[in-house]
Amino acid sequence: MTHLATDPRFAALPAVPGKIIAVHLAYESRAAQRGRRPAAPSYFFKPASSVAASGAELERPAGTELLAFEGEIALIIGTPARSVPLAQAWDHVGWVTASNDWGLYDLRGNDKGSNVRNKGRDGYTPLGPQLIDARGVDPEALRVRTWRNGVLVQDDSTAGDRLIFPFAQIVADLSQHFTLEVGDVILTGTPAGSSVAVPGDVIEVEVDAPDAPGAPSSGRLVTRVVEGAGEFDPALGSLPSVNDLQREEAWGSREAAGLPAPAPILNDRLRAKLLEAPVAGLSQALRQRGIRSIFIDGPTSNTPGAKIVGTAKTLRFVPLREDLFTSHGGGYNAQKRAFDAVEPGEVIVIEARGNAGSGTLGDILALRAQARGAAGIVTDGGVRDYAQVASFDIPVFSQGAHPAVLGRYHVPWEHDVTIACGGVTVQPGDIIVGDDDGVIVIPPALAEEVADATLAQEAEDAWIATQVEAGHPVDGLFPLNAEWRARYEAETRGTGTEKAETQDAAG
Repeated sequence: MTHLATDPRFAALPAVPGKIIAVHLAYESRAAQRGRRPAAPSYFFKPASSVAASGAELERPAGTELLAFEGEIALIIGTPARSVPLAQAWDHVGWVTASNDWGLYDLRGNDKGSNVRNKGRDGYTPLGPQLIDARGVDPEALRVRTWRNGVLVQDDSTAGDRLIFPFAQIVADLSQHFTLEVGDVILTGTPAGSSVAVPGDVIEVEVDAPDAPGAPSSGRLVTRVVEGAGEFDPALGSLPSVNDLQREEAWGSREAAGLPAPAPILNDRLRAKLLEAPVAGLSQALRQRGIRSIFIDGPTSNTPGAKIVGTAKTLRFVPLREDLFTSHGGGYNAQKRAFDAVEPGEVIVIEARGNAGSGTLGDILALRAQARGAAGIVTDGGVRDYAQVASFDIPVFSQGAHPAVLGRYHVPWEHDVTIACGGVTVQPGDIIVGDDDGVIVIPPALAEEVADATLAQEAEDAWIATQVEAGHPVDGLFPLNAEWRARYEAETRGTGTEKAETQDAAG
C-alpha cells in the first residue's frame, strides 16, 4: 500500500488518487487547432502510478520520437460527489493545481483513444508543486501557462468562452456515472500550444488565479526530459510507430512538425479552368459521369454576373430550441468560429435547411470572410444587410434578404462537418462552383476531368454557333453527326488554342 509520507511522488497531494480522469478536448483554442469541436466532454483514465512530483525526470523511450507535453489545470476532489447538480458541482472540488498530461504519440494509435500506454507510463502525470484552495478562487478566472526551456508556449484561461466545457459541468457529468472520491484528480484538458519535447528539455507548468486575493499560484511544476530504455518486446504487444498525422497532432501543426504542406486540391490551373467553365456545362459533364445530385437548390447570386469557385468550408445550423440557443447561440459560437477560420480560396457553405426566414449572415461576417480571402459564401437561408453585402467584393449566393437575426429559426451548431445545403450533401473540401445559373458541388476527384470536358464542349458549342449563324440547320449539326464532327475536327485541329488541344486529346 502506498503512503503519502513515504512516497515522494504524492508529496504535493492531499491523498493518493484512486482515479485520475482526463478530458480529451476542453479549450476552444485546442479545438480550433485540431479542427474538431466535441458536442460533449469525453474522458480517459490514467493510473495513479503515472503521478510524479515537481522536479522529477521523465523518460522518453529510446527509439521513439513524439513525446508531447500538455500543460493543464488539475482539479482535486475535496468531498465525495455522486450525481451532484451543476450548481453545486464546484463545491466538491477541494484544490486546484498544475499538471502536465504527458503523452508518447508513438504509442497513441495502438490504443485507439483509451491512451492506456501512451499516457499511462510511469511519471507521465506530474502534479503540483502547491495546492490552491478551490474555495478561494473563481473557476472561470484561472490561468494556465507552460514554458519550454524558459520560453512561454502555452497561455490560456478559463474566462468567458475560452472553455468549451466549464469545470463545474465536467464534475457534474462525471458524478452522473461514478462516485468522485476525496483525492481523485481531474485533468481538465490543454489549450493550444502543446508540442513535442526532446531529451534535455525542461518543461514548466503554472496555474494561478491572478485576480483572486493574494493571486494564489501552484508554483511552477518542473519536469526534465531524459532518454530512457526503449526495448519493447514484439512478442508481448504492439511496437511504437508514427505517421505524419501523429506528427502533425503532436507538434500542433504540419509546419511545426517540419512536414510539407499538402498539395491543394484546387490549384491555380484548375481554378482558372473552373472560372472559365459555366455551371450548366459542368453539370452536364457530371451527369454524363453518373453524378446527378449536385445542385444546391435555392441560392442565387446576390450580385448578377458573379462567379464563385472554391473548396467548401461547411457551417451547420440546427432548428431553434431555446435552451440550445442559450448554450450555443451566443458568445464565440460556431458561426463566428467558421468565419474566423475560413482560409483563402474556401467557400463558406451554410446549411439552414432551406429556411430563408432569417438571416444566416450579415455585413460584418461577410466582411470578415472577405478579409480572410474567402472565395465566396453560399447559404440556403437568408442574408441580412443584403444591399451592403451585395456591394462587397466577395460573391454571396443566398435565398434573398431577411432582417431577422439568429434566434428566430436557427442555432449555429458546428462547422467543418458534412452538411445538407439546398438538398445536396456537401463535405469539407468539396469544390463549389456558382454563376447566374446556380451553384453545384463537384467531387474533388472528378474536378479536373469535368473541367476539361466542359471546356472542350464549350469550344465545340461555340463552333456550332458560328455554323448556325452562317445559316446551317441544326439537324445533324447539334449535336454533331459524323460528317459535321469530321469537319469540326479538321478545322480546329492544330489551331494552337488550349481548347482545341483539349478537344484533340479528348478525340
